[in-house]
Amino acid sequence: MKKFQALLFLVLITFSCTNKKEEVLVSVDDQQHPNLILTTKSVAEIKNQLGSIPLFDETLKVAKQEVDAAIAIGIDVPMPKDMAGGYTHTQHKLNYANMQKAGVLFQLLGDEKYAVYVRDMLLEYAKIFPTFKTHPEQRSYATGKFFWQCLNDSNWLTYTSQAYDCIYSWLPKEQSDYLNENLFKPYADFLSVENPKYFNRVHNHSTWGNVAVGMIGLVMDDEELINRALYGLEKSDVDLTEKDNDGGFIFDKDGKAGFLANVDSPFSPDGFYTEGPYYQRYAMYPFLIFAEALQNKKPDLKIFEYKNGVLIKAVDALLNLTDANGEFFPLNDGQKGMSYYTPSLISAVDIAYYYGSQDARLLSVAKKQGAVQLDATGLKVALALKNGEEKPFIKQSMELSDGSKGDEGGIGILRYNNEDQTMALVYKYAAQGLSHGHYDKLSFSMYENGNEVLQDYGLSRFVNVEQKNGGGYLKENKTYAKHTIAHNTITQNEISHFDFDFETGSKNHPEKYVFDVADKNFQIVSAKEKNAYPGTEMHRTFIMIKEDSLAKPFIVDINKVQSNKKNQYDLPFHYFGQIISTSFTYSVPKTLSTLGDKFGYNHIWKEGSGTANAESIQFTWLDNRRFYTLTAATNKEDELILARVGANDPEFNLRKDPSIIIRKKNTQNTVYASIIESHGIYDPVKEVAENAYSNFKNIKVLSDDANYTALKVQFKNDNEKTIILSNLNTDKNKTHTVTINGNTYSWEGFYYYK
Repeated sequence: MKKFQALLFLVLITFSCTNKKEEVLVSVDDQQHPNLILTTKSVAEIKNQLGSIPLFDETLKVAKQEVDAAIAIGIDVPMPKDMAGGYTHTQHKLNYANMQKAGVLFQLLGDEKYAVYVRDMLLEYAKIFPTFKTHPEQRSYATGKFFWQCLNDSNWLTYTSQAYDCIYSWLPKEQSDYLNENLFKPYADFLSVENPKYFNRVHNHSTWGNVAVGMIGLVMDDEELINRALYGLEKSDVDLTEKDNDGGFIFDKDGKAGFLANVDSPFSPDGFYTEGPYYQRYAMYPFLIFAEALQNKKPDLKIFEYKNGVLIKAVDALLNLTDANGEFFPLNDGQKGMSYYTPSLISAVDIAYYYGSQDARLLSVAKKQGAVQLDATGLKVALALKNGEEKPFIKQSMELSDGSKGDEGGIGILRYNNEDQTMALVYKYAAQGLSHGHYDKLSFSMYENGNEVLQDYGLSRFVNVEQKNGGGYLKENKTYAKHTIAHNTITQNEISHFDFDFETGSKNHPEKYVFDVADKNFQIVSAKEKNAYPGTEMHRTFIMIKEDSLAKPFIVDINKVQSNKKNQYDLPFHYFGQIISTSFTYSVPKTLSTLGDKFGYNHIWKEGSGTANAESIQFTWLDNRRFYTLTAATNKEDELILARVGANDPEFNLRKDPSIIIRKKNTQNTVYASIIESHGIYDPVKEVAENAYSNFKNIKVLSDDANYTALKVQFKNDNEKTIILSNLNTDKNKTHTVTINGNTYSWEGFYYYK
């Protein structure tokens, strides 16, 4: 085996009389490769522990099996051809993943075959890199080299940089010089100076680009590339007025870009990432892997202290943006089913534990993930788990602010935890979310035991399924999924918020009104939106109430609308399952028609409709063997529409999901007041329905004006509750007195409930 150049190990191991390891002192040359994610010091520490750290050992075993299988098949570096999900695309993904693992195996196991595998693969890439200009599929605003978009090329370079670092000192200098000059430096230039509108902006794509250039710069000790990654391209190299084709993003007017700008701008002080949890999950790997590399090679930068430690906070925020099964809430563009079991979150949890305050709750997440990162961070997590140090990660009610300064609205999560019974309401009053944002101000979704009850549609895309538009976004993402009607919030005059204009939406955001979860039996969140429709203000409040007489909490939804003119308002509730009963009569047409011709309405079939003809209606459905009822205050002339997605969808790209829409026509000011209730179960084996009827008779709007909104909730047992909200003041010390229908109410604070 070739010797590492100038590698000096001094390992002093002291054994006790029982032959157990008690102390390991390691002295290494920290400038010697590897020095990014693995370091010569951490390699020595890990080697000393191998065989005694179960989770780490098992992860290493799996990696070895995967790479050994790849070596047995042989190296395959095909000429680029396919879109996402196609053969060449998938092969190049496998190549960078296997190279990264092979580099780690070479360092930890000392078997030269893994270094040979990485070297030979890189030499093949170096051969084909200069033989073509870009990928043949010209469908991206930034066409890639080995992949159809620069984003995937940045994935390749980020992972491959780690493999290269692991064999750098093993390679003869002439080979590393050859790779630097013919592959890595040109690749870094391609992703940056040759694609400035990809590299020099604030977006998860650019984060990957910045990190790819920075990681290879760290391997090659190229300060120019490192600075380019951290601070972006020079302003003279970028047209600051140019738009890209990925959502109309405009470069920052000050020209700020680079990795640090991508930490500064999209993260709130709470760690919420404005693009939403799906893309936060995707971006956390480059954010944290580069931060770890910077901490190892440039500790003076103190990257984990940057912006008050926001990168560590971001991991906690992201874990809290999951349901009971660990799946991320599909806010903005988000694919359902993505969870914290994804490899990027394995790295994030380990890195956050190691460089944070060793939060023992993270260990329980790592234990569920069943794997660790194969470096010092994973070693620390595995050792802590071996010692039984974990604590449960119990997700509580919380608010996460949005905006770089935390002043652009946010996400409010109301939660109920009772042993294995959970409920969560997710209220979105956040900013636009860059190009992946949806037009869904004051929207919400609801979960029970990890199952969606009232859904956010998420994105319209089959990621890496080549048959569906090459694995990319489907046109229906812009014609339906992003539109307001696809979400549980009000659409006015069948027009999406901000007239579906990205620049207008990006300039505005809702304002938080109140968030108070101090009383676990009465949790409340409220926000206002004044700009989605000119001349109209929407004020929506959600309350999660737990009464002793009921097994579960219920949700009260109060949606107050004020406008300077009469409009049509549509409020949908996107449910799952089958209709069980309605308190209103409806008719079903023999021929289906769409609700409208644009703004997402063109994709919705009108399957049935009726008139409320009452001051309160009920709608009950069955899903996941549970009964749910929507009890809503109505005007007698309100229209109830039974709708289903799927119109004008000849390629069947959309899910055929149902909804009920409460439509108010020719209305200026109004209040939508509803109760959302989970009650009872159905046992298909015993064929028994338990508690299949709602616990409520009705909900009524007693009074509504600029100052107060008052409701009455009537239970089936004739118990009644009055709810009064102050619309102009949230001072907890203020005393309110109001007379409604001859009854006088007096209280302190934002709300009255009795």
